Amino acid sequence: MTGMDAPAKDDPGLTGLGTEPASDLETLLGAATRALVVEGDLQTGRRRFDAAYRIAESTGDAQAMAVAALGFGGLWVHEHRTVAGSALLRSRLRHALSLLAPDSSLALRLRVRLVGETDYRAGEHAAILALLDEVRPTADPVARAEALSLAHHCVLGPDHGASRRKLSVDLVAESFRTARHSDLLMGLLWHTVDLFLDGDPHAERRLAELRDLLAEQDHLAVGFVVSAIEVMLAIRAGRLDQAETLTRACAERGAVAGDVDATVWLEGQLLTIRWYQGRVEELLPLLGDLVHSPKLSPVDNHGLAALAVAAAVAGDRRKAVGALATLCGRDLADLPRSSSWLVTMNGIVQAAHLLDDVETSARAYELLSPFGHLPMMGSLAVACFGSVQHALGVASLTTGDLDRAVEHFHAAVQQNLALAHWPAVMASRQMLAQALARRARPDDAAAARRERAAAAEEAAALRGAGRPGDPEEKPPETEATCARQGRKWRIGLGRRSTLVEHSIGMFHLAVLIANPGQEIRAVDLVAGLTALDGAVGRSALSEQPTLDRVAVHEYRHRLTGLRAEIADLESRDEHEDAAGARREHDWLVTQLAGAAGLGGRLRRFAEGDERARIAVGKAIRRALQRITDADPLIGEHLRHTVHTGLRCSYWPT
Repeated sequence: MTGMDAPAKDDPGLTGLGTEPASDLETLLGAATRALVVEGDLQTGRRRFDAAYRIAESTGDAQAMAVAALGFGGLWVHEHRTVAGSALLRSRLRHALSLLAPDSSLALRLRVRLVGETDYRAGEHAAILALLDEVRPTADPVARAEALSLAHHCVLGPDHGASRRKLSVDLVAESFRTARHSDLLMGLLWHTVDLFLDGDPHAERRLAELRDLLAEQDHLAVGFVVSAIEVMLAIRAGRLDQAETLTRACAERGAVAGDVDATVWLEGQLLTIRWYQGRVEELLPLLGDLVHSPKLSPVDNHGLAALAVAAAVAGDRRKAVGALATLCGRDLADLPRSSSWLVTMNGIVQAAHLLDDVETSARAYELLSPFGHLPMMGSLAVACFGSVQHALGVASLTTGDLDRAVEHFHAAVQQNLALAHWPAVMASRQMLAQALARRARPDDAAAARRERAAAAEEAAALRGAGRPGDPEEKPPETEATCARQGRKWRIGLGRRSTLVEHSIGMFHLAVLIANPGQEIRAVDLVAGLTALDGAVGRSALSEQPTLDRVAVHEYRHRLTGLRAEIADLESRDEHEDAAGARREHDWLVTQLAGAAGLGGRLRRFAEGDERARIAVGKAIRRALQRITDADPLIGEHLRHTVHTGLRCSYWPT
């Protein structure tokens, strides 16, 4: 249990200590303070302060109990996430407070910690700010520094940017009075986080200053946050593969520091990466566990919002609707305005859009409107989903206000460019193109084409040399994949994938992608589609086979794969997924049977070569546009490698 582990026998700070003299207790408190404050080792600090509190309590040393209780709380607010751990901390703080003179500096520090813990858990801040005013005139700079940092925790929501900045600047100033390097680090860290949360263009300058300070003297807890911010910046630069590698190193650093958020931040960063890769539904099992994790803060609802989105993308409407209803409660306004609020609201907007939930979209729009100038940041700037303008545009699209949607997406593109968030820029361009196409004013079609082309160019730049000044090694070319998934198709390229609605062109692409480097006549593609749709009848009298042998081979290969998939799913008792695969299998068998005549001979098809060329070309181009809208990088690959005409082919390089 966090903060309640037995003292480690090999911990040099605990060696030889039990219920020994006060000098030994003083040594233990010094070792605990060094671990927590100087080294930023939250785990070791908690363990040593826990042992010190037990010794001080047994000897009746009230001063030592107070110091140990304060240290047991840690550097951050709400480090003890379990009910038992949180209750133990509050109990120790109150007990130590009851033994001290009310006007003492230690008593004031204990009150600050208690009020900070209470306000944070309730999503409030009034009490801690009021107490901060009481602390400011005191003579103890350590008390002031602690109060400033704890108060800053409680105003991380989007409403308090100005007050946050003042708190962090005051903490930097206070650090020169405490003469503690850790206070300077914490003050500069908070100021850096503030600038990122506000979308300030100078945020990375402060981050560089913070890195320089850490190079002089490392601090595990602060260094962990810095490494998490660097993951966020890699994602914004479009280096998603590199970002995923960095998430592992970041999580390892968090684990070494003993930070309870190490796992939660890892999962949040993977969620961001998968969202921009078009693979968010892959995280459904992880998100199902996350929403029930005791490591989540009580004011953090981003996991449930992400679950709603992933379930909606995967086609699990019941799970998505349930998660969204839980979030909405009586009113969306009841959700606490924590550091994860903007990210949570973005998830709500995205899920409502996928579910065509107009009422929820309208309410979310109303609540988000005052924050259109901000980026959608999670926690201490460890994840970013681009400008709030994008979420406002999605909500407007859902409610049918197309003029407003176009306006917001235009603003989102500009703000995301200012953030240098290239995946978000592409996403906003795609949605802008969609909004323009739906609005359909005289100039909108041309404008939509321009936005799609710009998104494709940006995707090509990220895939190749990267944006100017930010070189990126070009990944090796790979072949695309295409597989039916329920009523949609999953298109994959390397580690990227996206879901696209079913269409005639997707049938054609599936056959071409399954046969790389082979030319297939357009008339055979049309004929194969006719067979799959059961559209035979009079065409059976033609001279053209309705299903060429290559297509027959691929369709039968899919049947073989489905049979193996069904058997595997049933062996793992995943009956619902097995039933879905069986429905696809039975449908395909029925449709293929309709393509054969007497004696199993292939039916004939009446279309001429030229009509087939035109029909297939148009269908494939429409499918490629849908893929590009969903993922410009995959779309760009297919546009360069899929060739149409009298003979069609897919030639991956």
